[in-house]
Amino acid sequence: MARKCEICGRGTITGASRSHSNIKTKRTLRLNLQWKNIDGKRTKICAKCIKTMAKIK
Repeated sequence: MARKCEICGRGTITGASRSHSNIKTKRTLRLNLQWKNIDGKRTKICAKCIKTMAKIK
């Protein structure tokens, strides 16, 4: 399965890591994905969505 939130659709993004000498190298920034049971169904959901759902309820 992809590293993607099933609620909001956010996924991994790419960025640049900078060294002390300012050399740029590619890196990936991953989401904080958690497995949660929502309505009896096991879904992959990001921590941001979990926090938002807690506010709504």
